[in-house]
Amino acid sequence: MFTQSLPLFVNSIDYSMNFEPLAEPKTLTAKHYYSGFERAHDTYNALSAASNGKIYYILSSDNHEIGGQMFVYDPAGDSITHLGDLTDICGEKHLKAIPQGKSHVRFYERNGKLYFSTHVGYYQLIDGMDRLPEQAPEGYALYPGGHFLSYDLKTGAFEDLALVPDGEGMVSMTMDRDRGHLYGITWPYGHFIHYDVENKVLKNLGPISYKGEAGTPGSDFRSLCRSLFVDAELGDVYFSVADGDILTYNPETQFLRKLESADLRLDYFGKYDPTRPGSMCYNWRKIFWHPQEQVAYGVHGNSGYLFRFDPREEKVELVERITSEPSRRSGMFDQFSYGYLGFQLGPDGETIYYLTGGPIYEHGKRVKGEDQIAKGAARGLENLHLITFHLPTHTYKDHGAIFYEDGERPTYVNSIAVGADGAVYTLARFEQEGKIIQDLIKIPNPFQ
Repeated sequence: MFTQSLPLFVNSIDYSMNFEPLAEPKTLTAKHYYSGFERAHDTYNALSAASNGKIYYILSSDNHEIGGQMFVYDPAGDSITHLGDLTDICGEKHLKAIPQGKSHVRFYERNGKLYFSTHVGYYQLIDGMDRLPEQAPEGYALYPGGHFLSYDLKTGAFEDLALVPDGEGMVSMTMDRDRGHLYGITWPYGHFIHYDVENKVLKNLGPISYKGEAGTPGSDFRSLCRSLFVDAELGDVYFSVADGDILTYNPETQFLRKLESADLRLDYFGKYDPTRPGSMCYNWRKIFWHPQEQVAYGVHGNSGYLFRFDPREEKVELVERITSEPSRRSGMFDQFSYGYLGFQLGPDGETIYYLTGGPIYEHGKRVKGEDQIAKGAARGLENLHLITFHLPTHTYKDHGAIFYEDGERPTYVNSIAVGADGAVYTLARFEQEGKIIQDLIKIPNPFQ
């Protein structure tokens, strides 16, 4: 258990902001694809562009009979190939257990291989919340636990690297590509895991935030961090906890500690009761390491504030609120109280791409959703906007709301990949033959 840290020192920013406001409401038109998986459910993070120019992604399953499915999209041929069933890849088809329903993490490329992990997709509703099943469906065994996996880009071979302990899934993961270390947080209890790829050693450093999302609301419940990053030069990994503390781990010392001079309990982020579900509280929602600046850039979910975190100086600086322009004008939080995972540095190393929400107005009035929700889901319908933020010039731009060709809205978007040609990819809901599924969508290069 970690105690309250010292007050955060927030440095004022001494640079001017540049804006490219929308003179008139603009829109972007996205193309949606059907990968052939009719049970495709909401997917988080599991989408990345690889060095071969292709887009790799996993479609989730919330069913106990079939696992998540991995695919690759080739922009050159505008074609999709099915790569495998996650349960098969993990060698667990014969178990007849609750399957590997999803991956909750991005792909990390190292030495010609993609590294990722698996997660449970079938839940049991207990006390109004999605929980790790305690009772399996008739004829099935309980979930065996998530796996660390690799995929060889040349041969197409998968390798099962390690099994996550205690029957938990992996809700977040990152990789130190230089040293070959995988780090992640398990779900629901929130244990910090370290896997050494070269030496094939897995370490469980224990719980990082009370009982995580297995806890009791109002007591020992804590929303778990969905994004970690590695200081590529020093090898330290960082993540946040719902109470607002920032924790770090070094594989050499194998010591997990809390930063004493920096935390995320900022007034601008809002006020939260970390013991209650329904938001990420003071956790950052998504974060990445910027190798040239040797700092991390992150976004706080509910408030939509972009911040700059220097782990060596233990200093956090707010940069700008990068919600959609309609959200900025309204002054309100967006409908998805967890915030959005579609946040990434682009191929140029200078531009942040962010897929976020925007309020819908009917008859001049903002459409309002539910005031409170029991878990991380949208309070109401919203538009999807693409935001870019150019770091060297500090230029914010809302490229407009995104719609399909038939005028429908992409919804439940929590992933992003930017192709070599500047096209933006994500996974979103749409109707396919009378059913709502989630699958790949492609947004044309917003700068062309």
